[in-house]
Amino acid sequence: MSEHDNYGLDFINATRRIKQTLPYARVSGGLSNLSFSFRGNEPVRRAMHSVFLYHAIKAGFDMAIVNAGQLDIYDDIDPKLREVCEDVILNRKAGAAEMLLELAQEYQGGATQAKASRRDLSWRKGTVKQRLEHALVRGITEFIVADTEEARQQADKPLHVIEGPLMDGMNAVGELFGDGKMFLPQVVKSARVMKAAVAHLLPFLEEEKQLAGLADMSNGKILLATVKGDVHDIGKNIVGVVLQCNGYEILDLGVMVPCETILKKAKEENVDMIGLSGLITPSLEEMIHVAAEMERGGWSKPLLIGGATTSPTHTAVKIEPAYTKGPTTYVSDASRAVGVVRTLLGEKTRGPFAKQTREDYARIRESHKRGRNAKPRIRLAAARAKATKLNWSDYTPPRPKTNRAKIIDNWELEDLVPYIDWTPFFASWDIKGRYPQILDNPKMGEEAKKLLYDAKIMLDKLVTEKWLTPRAVVDFWPANSDGDDIVLWQDNLRQNQLAIFHTLRQQMPKDTGKPNFALSDFVAPQSSGKADWIGGFVVSAGHGEAERSAHFRKANDDYSSIMLKALADRLAEALAEALHTRVRKQLWGYAGDEHLSNTDLIQEKYHGIRPAPGYPSQPDHTEKRTLFKLLQAKNRIGVDLTESCAMTPPSSVSGLYFSHPQSVYFAVGKISRDQVKDYANRKNIPLSEAERWLAPILAYNN
Repeated sequence: MSEHDNYGLDFINATRRIKQTLPYARVSGGLSNLSFSFRGNEPVRRAMHSVFLYHAIKAGFDMAIVNAGQLDIYDDIDPKLREVCEDVILNRKAGAAEMLLELAQEYQGGATQAKASRRDLSWRKGTVKQRLEHALVRGITEFIVADTEEARQQADKPLHVIEGPLMDGMNAVGELFGDGKMFLPQVVKSARVMKAAVAHLLPFLEEEKQLAGLADMSNGKILLATVKGDVHDIGKNIVGVVLQCNGYEILDLGVMVPCETILKKAKEENVDMIGLSGLITPSLEEMIHVAAEMERGGWSKPLLIGGATTSPTHTAVKIEPAYTKGPTTYVSDASRAVGVVRTLLGEKTRGPFAKQTREDYARIRESHKRGRNAKPRIRLAAARAKATKLNWSDYTPPRPKTNRAKIIDNWELEDLVPYIDWTPFFASWDIKGRYPQILDNPKMGEEAKKLLYDAKIMLDKLVTEKWLTPRAVVDFWPANSDGDDIVLWQDNLRQNQLAIFHTLRQQMPKDTGKPNFALSDFVAPQSSGKADWIGGFVVSAGHGEAERSAHFRKANDDYSSIMLKALADRLAEALAEALHTRVRKQLWGYAGDEHLSNTDLIQEKYHGIRPAPGYPSQPDHTEKRTLFKLLQAKNRIGVDLTESCAMTPPSSVSGLYFSHPQSVYFAVGKISRDQVKDYANRKNIPLSEAERWLAPILAYNN
C-alpha cells in the first residue's frame, strides 16, 4: 500500500531525531513486520532485515527484535537484491515495492542454496589480492601462507605485499569493524591471519634488510601496560590486536609493570601514546601515580585509560587533573580505541578532541561534586544502630563437618564445565548481553554463536589434554562478630583469637526500613553466646595457562591466546561455584538436600553467601592478606598476592563463606570519613593508607 511506503524511513528518521533530542534514551523495535509479506522467502527476509539494521544502527538504533538466523552480512547480500531492498525501505524510488515482489521470485526457496554458498570455495578463483582480502575479512588461515607466497613472487619486494594487499585487507577489516559490520572476535581472527602472513614474509624482509621499512609503515607507536600490582591483561591484549589491525605498532610491556619501567620504555622507544590498563581497584591509584609522574617529567604524550574498574568519572575526577600537560582519555572498549587513537594522533584533530574531552571531564567533575553533596552519608553510629537484626536466640548455627583445611588437587576439568557462566565470557570479547539470550541477538547473535563454537572446541581440547590444573584450598574457623569485626578463634574453646576479618558498613540513608548491612551482621555476636563459624577458600584454574597462552602468542595466534585466558577465567569461577556447592552439601553440610541447576547457581538461589574481598560487600582488597595467610594459599596451592593484592595466577578466585539463611550480597557503597578513621584504627594502619585502599568508595575528597 502506498500509504505504507515511508514507514521504514519514518522509523529511521524518528530514531535519529530521538537520539538528537534525547541522547540517553534507548530505541528498540521488532523487524518481522518489515518483511512479513515475504514469509517463506528467507533470502529476501534476511536481506531486508540486514539492510534496515545497517541504516537504523547508523541513526542510533539500539536493539532489534529479530531472529538472529534471519540476518546476513550487509556486504554479502546480492547487490541487486540489496539495492531494491534499500529502494523499498528508504522509499527512494517509485514502484520499488513492485520491483521487490518481482525480484523475490528469483530467491523463492533459495535458503538451502544460500547456505551452500557459504561452504564453497568459489572465492579461490579470484586474484591473489582478492583472495588475501577475503581471507583477512573472514579470518581464514587455511590458504594464507600459499597466497602470501604467491603475492610475494608477483611483487618487486616482500614489503610491497604488506603495504599492498595485506594492508588493503586489514583496512577493509577496520572499516567493517568501525561501521559495525564486524565484531571483535572476527577482528581478532583477522589479526591471526595477518600475523601468519607477516611471519611468512619476515625471513625475506630480513634478507633484503627491509625491517626498517616495515617499521616505517606504522601509523604510530603505542605503549600498552597493565600497571604495577595487577596481573590481568585480556582487555589490554584485545585492544592491542585491534590497534595492530589498523596499522599501529604496539609495544606491549605485559602485566605488573612499574611506573618507572613504563616511562623509561616510552622514552627509549619514542612512543606516540601510552595506554594503561587494570582490573582491580588498587590499579586506579597506580594509574593516578603514573599520570602524576608524567606531569612531573614534563610529558605531553596522550594517555589512554582502560580496564574493568576504570570509568569516565574516575578518569575525570582523579587521573586527568594529575596530568594536565597532555590529553588523558578514558577508552571504554576495543571498538572505541581505534577512533580515539586516530583522532589523538591526527595533527588537525588532536587539539579539538583534547579540548572537548577536557570540557567534558570538567562537567563530569562538577556533576560528581554535586552528586556527592546530594547524597549525604549517615553517621557511622547511626548506621550501626540500623544494623541487621537477626534472631540469634532461636537459631543454632550449623557446625562444619570438617575441622581442618582441605586441599583439592584432583578436580577434573570436565566436572567444572557444567558450572560455567558464559555471560562474562562474551563480555570479555565486547559482546554484551546475557547468555543464552545473546545467541539470538539480532546484531551480535550470529557472531556470538561462532565465538561459542570456537570456545567449545578449545574447551574440549583443553579438558582432554589437561592444559590447566585446577587447585583449591578451603578451611573453616570458629567465629563470632564483635561490632563490625569478625573474630576467628584458635579452637572451639573460643578463648584465644586466631585472626580478625574487618568489615565495612553501608552508610547510605534508607527510607525503606531496610538495614545498613555489614558482613559481620551474618555471624553470631559474642554477646549471643552462640557458637558460629565462617569458611574461607582460594581456588585457581590458572596453573598452566601462562605457558600455553605464551605459546599461542609466539605462534602469532592472539585469538587462541585470548580465548584460553577467557576460558581459564571462566573455569576459575566455575571451580569457585563447584566448591561452594560441595561446601554447602558436604564439607559444611548445612544444605545436604540441595538440588540446584546451573541457572539457579548463577542467580544465587543457594543458602548462604561467598563474598570476596575487593568486591562490593567488602571493597578492601587487603583483607585477602588475612585470608591467604590463614589458608597458606601460596604453599598449599601455589596462589599468591601481588603488592596490590591481585591474585596470581590471574585465573584465581578467593572469598569467605557465610551460612546464615538470611545472609545476602550487598554493596557497601560510599562511606564517610568517620568510618574510614574507625576502620584504620581497627586495622591499626595509618588513616592515609586506609584512604588509599578505599579510595574508590570514599564519599569525600582526600
